[in-house]
Amino acid sequence: MRDRLGAVLTASVSVLFVEAVIGMIASYVWGQAQEAPALPYNAMGLAVLVIGAPFLAAAGAAVCALVTPSVVTPLLAAAAWLGRTLSGRQVWWWVPAVATAAIAPPALAVAILTEVGPLTCLGGWLVVTTALTAPALVARRLLLPDRPQLSVGTVFGRVALYGTPAVVTALALAGVALFAGIGYEPPRLDAEQIAGTYSDGKGGTLVLAPDGRATATRVNTFDFDDSFDSFEPQTHPCTGTGTWTYDPADGPYSQQVDVSVDACPVAMDSWSVYGTREHPKLYVFIGDPDSWELYTLRHD
Repeated sequence: MRDRLGAVLTASVSVLFVEAVIGMIASYVWGQAQEAPALPYNAMGLAVLVIGAPFLAAAGAAVCALVTPSVVTPLLAAAAWLGRTLSGRQVWWWVPAVATAAIAPPALAVAILTEVGPLTCLGGWLVVTTALTAPALVARRLLLPDRPQLSVGTVFGRVALYGTPAVVTALALAGVALFAGIGYEPPRLDAEQIAGTYSDGKGGTLVLAPDGRATATRVNTFDFDDSFDSFEPQTHPCTGTGTWTYDPADGPYSQQVDVSVDACPVAMDSWSVYGTREHPKLYVFIGDPDSWELYTLRHD
């Protein structure tokens, strides 16, 4: 019984870990498909990620090891009890049924607290339900009385045998999807499409007239003040009139909108472009570009 329990725990933890890896790949592809500015790659951050990968894997395995006794095992026990009580026998479909019902209340609570849309809530509910059902079904199969007893090493090897191709397939599909153009790319605009009124949502507006005139009203500009923390940028609101030009550059990520307003306490930077063709956005980095802090103006 102890060996069988060890095999069940190993199967559940291993399947959860494979699912976590596939989930990270899917999350990366989803992130690439979302509207976002072109953020610079931080060499130090990439190095830390590579060096810390084994530790991240160990932490992920530890989390999977906690989820197994706290979630998967009770799920199996509840499905077995309901099967015996309501139908007189344990049937596999009780596992997804119980998982679906158990995840519904927390999914609804998260939807209410975060105010996410119904489709997002439904998608998250289905993903979590599937993620818990898969290891539970694998573990259940090992507990069936007519199944041969397998060692921990054998169970781990079988999950690795089937899980590795699954991860490789997920990577291949992610590569194909990104190569096919699923990733987000800023719209390629012209001066006529750039012209308009932009706001930061906090009272700051920038009007770019079609004739090249620019009017700023409490638009923030940033610099570093030596009298304060040299790593903390200082904000200086700008109000005044000036000029603007659009530089298409060599591609959608390098196009720039150059704004010059003499009344600004700090010279305005060149603004980069993202958003959509119908609703473009202008942004500048606040302080160090590696910090990924942005000041964004949205087209009204």
